[in-house]
Amino acid sequence: MSWGKWGKKLSINEQAELIRYCVENGITSFDHADIYGDHTTESDFGKALKKSGVTREEIHLISKCGIQLVSENRSNSIKHYNYSEDYIIRCAEESLRHLKTDYLDTFLLHRPSPLMQPDEIAKVINQLQEKGKIIRFGVSNFTPSQLELVSNSIKVSVNQIEFSLTHHEAMQNGTLDHMVLNNIQPMSWSPLGKVFKEKNSQTKRIKEVLSTLSKKYNYPEDTIMLAWILKHPSGISPVIGTTNKERIKNAVKALEITLETEDWFKLLRASQGHDVP
Repeated sequence: MSWGKWGKKLSINEQAELIRYCVENGITSFDHADIYGDHTTESDFGKALKKSGVTREEIHLISKCGIQLVSENRSNSIKHYNYSEDYIIRCAEESLRHLKTDYLDTFLLHRPSPLMQPDEIAKVINQLQEKGKIIRFGVSNFTPSQLELVSNSIKVSVNQIEFSLTHHEAMQNGTLDHMVLNNIQPMSWSPLGKVFKEKNSQTKRIKEVLSTLSKKYNYPEDTIMLAWILKHPSGISPVIGTTNKERIKNAVKALEITLETEDWFKLLRASQGHDVP
C-alpha cells in the first residue's frame, strides 16, 4: 500500500529495485489490494516485477477485494462493500492482469460486509480455485463469528487483522484463539502500531521498555516489537509497510530473537499500563 500513490510514490524502477532487495533479504511475500493507490498500485507493481528479474516462483502474491471506494477510477456514489459473484471474479481477474501473473497465492475478502452471503462467496471462490487462479482463500479484519459464518461454507486459511503492541485486543477477544483452534493463519497489518506515530503515556512507557530491551538483546527497537508479535503461539505473520531498506533488514532480524517470557510481559504491561490480572 505504501509503495505507490498512497505512500512513497516510488517509480517503476525504484519498485523493481525494492522487490529485488526484499527477495535478496528473505522477504518474498507481497501484500496487495485492488484499491491500493486508488486502483493503481497493483499495476505499477506488476510492471516493476517484470523489470526486476525476480521470477514468479520466488514470491508469494496476496491480494484483497470487496471495498468499493468513491474515486476517479470508479463510479461509486458511496463507499461500500461488494461480494457478489460477478464482482469477486472481476476483482480477481483484474488483480491477475495488473500483477502480470496467472495465479494469486492468497486471495482475501478485505472487510466483512453485513450483506455477504457465504454460499455465494464459497461458490465463486471454489470456481477460482478449480481454475488455478487462486491457491489459498482468506479474509481480513473478520471477527470470530464472521469467520465462522464464512468458514461454514468454505475453508478459510488466513485472517489478516490489525495487531501490535498498541492494538492487541485480538489476544483478549477470542480472535487469535479462534484462529489457533481452526488452523487459520493470522497476519497482522500495522505491526508497529502507534509507537513511532504518536506521543502519549502509552507510547512513552513502551519506548522506555524498548530502550532497555534493545540494549539487552542488541537489536533495534522496531525489531524487538516484531519479535514480540512473533512470540505469540498463533504464528502471526507481520505485514510490514516500510520502504526503508534498513527497516526491512531490521524486520527480518526479528526471526533471530526469542524474547524471554518476562520481557514479553514487560512490553505488554507497558502497553496496558498495568500488570496482567
